[in-house]
Amino acid sequence: MMQKKICMLGAFAVGKTSLVARFVRSLFADRYLTTVGVKVDKKIVTIEGDEVTLMLWDLYGQDDFQSVRTSYLRGASGYLLVADGTRHQTVEVARSLQKTAQGVLGSVPFVFVLNKSDLEAEWQVDERALLRIAEQGWPIIRTSAKTGAGVEDAFLRLARDMAVA
Repeated sequence: MMQKKICMLGAFAVGKTSLVARFVRSLFADRYLTTVGVKVDKKIVTIEGDEVTLMLWDLYGQDDFQSVRTSYLRGASGYLLVADGTRHQTVEVARSLQKTAQGVLGSVPFVFVLNKSDLEAEWQVDERALLRIAEQGWPIIRTSAKTGAGVEDAFLRLARDMAVA
């Protein structure tokens, strides 16, 4: 059985932990839990007839006081780059994290996840910003860890991209 390491990257409180919980355990909790360091979960998926174990590394969020430890990125086959649609600055953090990840990992597959689609009426990220991101060749998936919308799509898209990379 193949095993692939996926890192969850994004700013503080964008929903990385909630996305993993929704994908792995089909759960969502309204209370916020800060990730300290790294939390690892796993899920077995089937990609093109092959079973693949996804090792999901949920890294603490980057903010003004701490940045991602590049040692956590080593060995990753891909990553989900998560931003919060209700906070435009999280897109800028995601851009910075993508450069860091690419510097450490090279050109491994990734998916840009715009989370909190259930709060779309409150979004600060507009269509022009998403168009600029798409023009860079970044795959974009809108998700809601709360409702589950797009969550499985995001993880499985990344798993398929890693399988062919």
